[in-house]
Amino acid sequence: MSLSAMSLSEEVVALLSEVYDRLRGEIVDGSLDAGAPLVELTVAERYGTSRTPVREALRRLEQDGLVERGDRGMRVRTRSPEEILEIYEARISLEATAAAAAAQRHTEFDLIRIRHAQTAMEATPDDDPRAMAAANRAVHEAIWSAGHNGTIVDLLTRLNNHLTRYPATTLKAHGRWGEALSEHRTLIAAIEARDSERAHDAARGHMAKARELRLQIYQDDLTSPP
Repeated sequence: MSLSAMSLSEEVVALLSEVYDRLRGEIVDGSLDAGAPLVELTVAERYGTSRTPVREALRRLEQDGLVERGDRGMRVRTRSPEEILEIYEARISLEATAAAAAAQRHTEFDLIRIRHAQTAMEATPDDDPRAMAAANRAVHEAIWSAGHNGTIVDLLTRLNNHLTRYPATTLKAHGRWGEALSEHRTLIAAIEARDSERAHDAARGHMAKARELRLQIYQDDLTSPP
């Protein structure tokens, strides 16, 4: 491959990534509502690009679970309480399995990463929902990694992508921030003690509470005035 061809290829990849990131960002932050149509030509004109990178970005977003095919083409994936239950049914089981694996297989370096993430979460102000969600995810990702099972990490990452379409964090519910921090401490203690059964149960209970809060937030959003 010539240098010019390589440069062109790099430019195409960069453009595809840019379109994907912009579309994903608009879906996650709510700029594009659930059910909003995603017409290739319209999106391409808005971004000032051709339809090809838009088509590829939509394909990737469909794989991520953020867009879906409707009767009239692609659209932002719709939300439902049934989907919340489906996501959490899988996530609760996987989080529990990941925690048990972390208890069994963690290294000292894994513990350092988990403790560091928890310390950062403890220091996160409780008036910044985005920072709270990011800090919480960092703890969970450190625990996933400590289980040394790439398939579980991949599946949990994909499930988390689905939840990004539900922008409100459960951590803003009254009293939940402190409760979540405490639950994390219990979970981490079980992992440190290599008590896989206790780690499994702690993770399962932690995520079950998150499911109930997520359903409540969804219901509140439906009944709140526009």
